[in-house]
Amino acid sequence: MLRTHTCGELTIQDVKKPVTLCGWVQTRRDHGGIIFIDVRDRYGITQLVFDPKHNLNAHKIAEHLGREWVLRAQGMVRPRAPGMANPKLHTGEIEIIADALEILNKAEVPPIEIEDSIIASEELRLTYRYLDLRRPVMQQRLILRHKLAMAARTFLTSQQFIEIETPLLVKPTPEGARDYLVPSRVNPGMFYALPQSPQLYKQILMISGMDRYFQLAKCLRDEDLRADRQPEFTQIDLEMSFCTPDDIYTLVEGIMHSLWKEAGHTLATPFVRISYKDSMDTYGTDKPDLRFELMITDVTEAVKHSAFSVFTNAIAKKGVVKCLRVPHGASLTRTDLEQFIALAKTHHAQGLAWAKFVNNTLESSITKYLSPEVQHALITVTNATNNDILLFIADSWKTACTALGQVRLAVAEKQKLIQPGLWKFAWITEFPLFSWNQETQTWDAEHHPFCMPRAQDVHYLDTDPGKVYATTYDLALNGTELLSGSVRITNPELQKKIFTMIGLSEEEARTKFGFLLDAYKYGGPPHAGVGIGFDRIVALLSGTTDIREVMAFPKNKKAQCPMDGSPSAPTELQLKELHIKRELMRDAKA
Repeated sequence: MLRTHTCGELTIQDVKKPVTLCGWVQTRRDHGGIIFIDVRDRYGITQLVFDPKHNLNAHKIAEHLGREWVLRAQGMVRPRAPGMANPKLHTGEIEIIADALEILNKAEVPPIEIEDSIIASEELRLTYRYLDLRRPVMQQRLILRHKLAMAARTFLTSQQFIEIETPLLVKPTPEGARDYLVPSRVNPGMFYALPQSPQLYKQILMISGMDRYFQLAKCLRDEDLRADRQPEFTQIDLEMSFCTPDDIYTLVEGIMHSLWKEAGHTLATPFVRISYKDSMDTYGTDKPDLRFELMITDVTEAVKHSAFSVFTNAIAKKGVVKCLRVPHGASLTRTDLEQFIALAKTHHAQGLAWAKFVNNTLESSITKYLSPEVQHALITVTNATNNDILLFIADSWKTACTALGQVRLAVAEKQKLIQPGLWKFAWITEFPLFSWNQETQTWDAEHHPFCMPRAQDVHYLDTDPGKVYATTYDLALNGTELLSGSVRITNPELQKKIFTMIGLSEEEARTKFGFLLDAYKYGGPPHAGVGIGFDRIVALLSGTTDIREVMAFPKNKKAQCPMDGSPSAPTELQLKELHIKRELMRDAKA
């Protein structure tokens, strides 16, 4: 090795020890002819001292050092002068008096600062990602990511799971997002897909008798991007045979306990369990933030005899009226309320009504349409007290829940109700198996088409598919979905029926999923599994919600990498080998 120690290792216990350090120049200071250099590597920072009276040759070389130059220095560890210790650094009590200095590489002035306190624009950071990753905070995040990955592997291995890699070049299958397609040179006109998840392969592994599988799987989806979404991401993918949902809950809670412990936190288990319907009714979302006590109430019965047409018209159309009681909400301004109304409308609600409860009376422009009996019923069902405000949305059930759920989050932020440092997990269970697609007038799979319907609901498949619930489950944390999973369909005839119900013909099902259906003919065990959003977990434990901050080389919002210039145009030779004509590419750009 070129060095004897790292730059974050030496302490007062190492005084009078000869050492050799390597690293990058963080700062250079010249104090009356004595030069101080802070040298940095991913382990920390150590101060080097170049004194011409001690070693003139090393001092002369140090005079020319610039930021981010790479150096190798030899010297003796000594205590810092009295009053000069830096308690913020592990190495803050010592310095190295240099005997020799070697420049390993020079550097131009960096276009971004290698400082945690100075953050460049996103485009600059991604263009010069190799410089951005030198910042201590970025290195700490990647180190945490490594530790969490190892913790997950260690825990799952202790539970008799084995890590098995599944292919990256797979058959295109409908899984809810666009596929990335890869043309095959040796099979002209044919394409592979990059896997949106290892879903079918892990089911095949259960049929193969592997019993307990996992991998830290790369998943690729051609979707519009946001802070918690990238074209390629990592999930802790696992599948287990001969198990129930309770077994999955216990296993996943063990994984989470191990990950949070690795990051220095303690979790209380088991996590609470909430049905999908209760979660939507109470919190307006299937990934509720439980860090604050704001509950949505159904007031349909209380207002169904009111004279307020907004309420009665929604009820007449088989809709609902939902109410959010905001404690001490009477202090909200007109501007606040207008912002909540605009937010509700962006989530497809027709509007938002409100009433303040002041001096034991509801005050609002709508109260003239609410009889004393209706007002009393509202106050009773919402448990309103003086200085509360009631926010109402009347619409279809899902729209009213969803829109008021977003208002709930905005109110919590406005009133600073969220306590930092809390980890509130919740299992969300009993999802509908299907969702109705209003545009196509067809049923879609709510999660994916391999979820087992509940046994007590199977008879509704032919008569009322909307009443069929699945043995699916999500895990939510502080308003973020961390994982989704289900018990899988293992009966090939039932699987064919589900394919038919979501609009796949027998021929299409055979073309897309024939290998899975065939495999089940030979005895597939009952099995279940999950895909855990590893990037989201690392981000949350790093104190951010942006998964790009915990990926080494993420893409920007246009799914581009400014550093390497991908995606880029292929050469004519590459296109010819792949049997692709340039004219088609021109048409796509037009």
